Amino acid sequence: PVTTMNTGAPARKPQRVIPIATAPAGDAAAAAAMQRRRRAFQAGFFALFVLAPVFDLFRYDLDADHAWLLGMEWRLGLDPFLAGQASALEAAGSIILKLFVPLLALAALVIGAAWKWGRLYCGWLCPHFSVVESINRLMARASGKASVWDRHLLPAWKPDGRPARIDARWWGVVVPAAVGFAFLWAVVLLTYLLPPAQVYGNLFAGELTRNQAIFLTAATVVLSLEFLFARHLFCRFVCAVGLFQSLAWMGNRDALVVGFERERASDCSNCLPDRQSACDAACPMRLRPRNIKRHMFTCTQCRQCVDACATTQHANPQGPLLSWVAGEAARQNEAGFRALKDR
Repeated sequence: PVTTMNTGAPARKPQRVIPIATAPAGDAAAAAAMQRRRRAFQAGFFALFVLAPVFDLFRYDLDADHAWLLGMEWRLGLDPFLAGQASALEAAGSIILKLFVPLLALAALVIGAAWKWGRLYCGWLCPHFSVVESINRLMARASGKASVWDRHLLPAWKPDGRPARIDARWWGVVVPAAVGFAFLWAVVLLTYLLPPAQVYGNLFAGELTRNQAIFLTAATVVLSLEFLFARHLFCRFVCAVGLFQSLAWMGNRDALVVGFERERASDCSNCLPDRQSACDAACPMRLRPRNIKRHMFTCTQCRQCVDACATTQHANPQGPLLSWVAGEAARQNEAGFRALKDR
């Protein structure tokens, strides 16, 4: 892609370095390495999501009526109360200690991370979001759009200058992939409720019980429709984990955000041919990264917009226009948007 150097632009302001982004933001090779690292995290967590019930790392056994955690039985301690050997107060204390305290600790961990880094779990670990991105990429190859609801085609050029080819035959991959992911999710969700050996044994032997078959069929149909038509809507409006992360992130003005050097906005005109924006096209949540924080409410901190900008601006001595910023740099980023709005 063609880039220009704006010699009249002011020098870049020093920005706070984010620990997770150790590579230089302006290096296109480092940008690709960052995305490989993120996908490795996603793949590892997806494997954990699938295998956790198998190794009793975490699941609830409806047959045994108790949970498993790290290979050990996790009970609420209500058996003595039901047997008349413990008081109601002792039973309530056991529930608080063994259920609510762990849940609150986990929630505090997730919300604490979101307060500082935003929806980092979503962009770097969430097994649902990894499916969202996979379907996005396949659908873009089949239709030129990352979602069936997009009004306009994605840019005809990728950030590295390669043409974005569209081939309708890829629909033959999109639909089976969505159904395949949906079926995998349905099976895995069932193993969180029933013994995995029983579920996989019945599945491979073709001897599913009536209830198991109903659950797998219904879950596969619902998830297939969600993956094909509503995956972004789920992440934006339905997922409670994502919603509370976003609310915590919005409450911290120093939190990690995508910073935009507005004084160099003219460089964006040469980002891609026909004045199209690589950062907008790269966002899997269909957001516009060069925007104020409240319009980035569902940003998953996947950094794809930042890395797309780094790729298109790799020949620009001033570097990319987008970068991760936090602390005072994040406050100044928002202040700059307000200043433009007040003009």
